[in-house]
Order: sequence, then structure tokens, then C-alpha cells
Amino acid sequence: MPQWLHVLALVSLVAATACAALIALDIALGRRQPMAIMNLVWPITALYAGPLGLWAYARIGRAPKHGGHGHPSERPFAQSVMLAATHCGSGCTLGDLTAESLLLAAPFTLFGSALLTGWTLDFVFAFVIGIAFQYFTIRPMGRMSARDALLAALKADTLSLVSWQVGMYGWMAIATFVLFGDTPDKAGPVFWFMMQIAMLAGFATACPVNAWLLKRGIKHPM
Repeated sequence: MPQWLHVLALVSLVAATACAALIALDIALGRRQPMAIMNLVWPITALYAGPLGLWAYARIGRAPKHGGHGHPSERPFAQSVMLAATHCGSGCTLGDLTAESLLLAAPFTLFGSALLTGWTLDFVFAFVIGIAFQYFTIRPMGRMSARDALLAALKADTLSLVSWQVGMYGWMAIATFVLFGDTPDKAGPVFWFMMQIAMLAGFATACPVNAWLLKRGIKHPM
């Protein structure tokens, strides 16, 4: 593996961690989001998007200290789509990172394939955490029972979650079979750099689906 790629991966990971820390600090110092779950979404977004995530937070996500962002319907549609995708994607990202970290700490295989094991766990963790993110967006509004809020979360985010994972799997397949011929070492920075790119690919494949969901009224602007 070329040294320049190792260095680039380290730079990307350090920059992303710094961006996530800056966003988390800014929120903690009084810029708390009107929708509580977004206090997690923005730092998680920066973990894969790095400076781009920090720019997006500063441009459309940073809450004024007195609170409030205006009504969601006042946002341009493109911003609503992006926010819906990042909201869903943060749950997917956290799930994927958790699953891959678990496999790094305690490796095991299912179906006789380490790659298939990783992708299976990635999907399960991403789905569970992603739906939880949506549930804790809907439930605090107090207009639904816990059961109805869970059903609404499943309805609103299942397609979005799947579309995100498709993009993530697509890039990791390219990295595994085309770029490297095998899965990069999970203990090294290049694997996690590839995961960052995979999350950006997931964002790209999730945006059209979220646009459709918003237009159909299945999801609501944030």
C-alpha cells in the first residue's frame, strides 16, 4: 500500500475528528439544536465529511444562541433533503462504525466470509441505530404513542437507510475488489479512510430517496 495513501488517510481522519470536536464544543457552549437529536447528528456527520461537514454545520446547521432556526418549511428544498439524508446517515454511520469496531476488537465470521460478516453486522447495527435516531426525533413531539412513533420511524427511514447502505457497500466493494484486492487492515487508517468515503457515497445515494420521501410526505422537513 503506498505511503502517500497512508499519510492521506491519517490527515483525513485527524481533520474529521477535529471538525467533529469543534462542532460538539460549539453546541456545548450554547448552540444547542432545536431538535435534540441533531446535537448528535452534526458531530457524527463531521466524522466522515470532515471540513465539508463543518462547512455545512456553519452554513445551515448552527443554531443561534437564543434558539430557533425558523420553520422547516422556510428552508430551500435542497437543504431539507440534505438534512434528512444526514439525519438518517448519522445513525447508519454510528451503526457501521460500531459494527466494524466490534469486529476489530473481537473478530469472528458468519457464512464463512469475513467480508459478508462485516456487511451483515453493518446493516443490522445501522438499521437499529438509524431507526432509533428517527424514533427519538418523532417521539419527543408527544403526538404519538411509543408504538405509533416506532412504526412511523420505520416507515420514514427504512428506504433511506437501505439507500445509504447501498452507497456504502458499493464504495467498499470497489475498495475491496478493485483498489486493493482485499479488505484493508481494519487496524490501519486506510480502512477507516475508505469508510469515510463510503459514507459520502451513502449520502449521495440517500439524497434522491430522501427527496422522494419528502415530496410524498412520508418524511417531513427538519
